[in-house]
Formats: sequence, structure tokens, C-alpha cells
Amino acid sequence: MSTHTYAVEGMTCAHCAGAVTREVRKVDGVTDVAVDVTEGTLTVTVEGAAPDDEIAAAVDEAGYAVVAR
Repeated sequence: MSTHTYAVEGMTCAHCAGAVTREVRKVDGVTDVAVDVTEGTLTVTVEGAAPDDEIAAAVDEAGYAVVAR
């Protein structure tokens, strides 16, 4: 199992974090998701064996965008 952290653009609140968490949890191979929307830190940390492009697609489905890993 591995852990990856992605910078995400556009998240601002707990609702945003919830939307991203719900979509990323749907990706096969994801075992845990942690979203941080504190000022200056907009990230999603994913544990498991999911491909980066599938994580980015899930974040996009939630209405946001992965900008860096």
C-alpha cells in the first residue's frame, strides 16, 4: 500500500472536502482518503493502490482539479 498527496485547486470548505472524499473513495484500490482545506493547504492524501489518473478524474468529477502531486 502506498500514500500519495495531491494539490487540489478550488476547494474552500468542508463541503468541498466532503465532495472530493466521496468521489475519491469510489476509485478501486483506495483504502483511505484525507482532505485538507486549511488556508494555504488544499490537498487530498490517498492511501492504496489507485492510479494517479483515476484519482485526478475523481477529483474532477467532484468539481475540482488536481494541480500537482
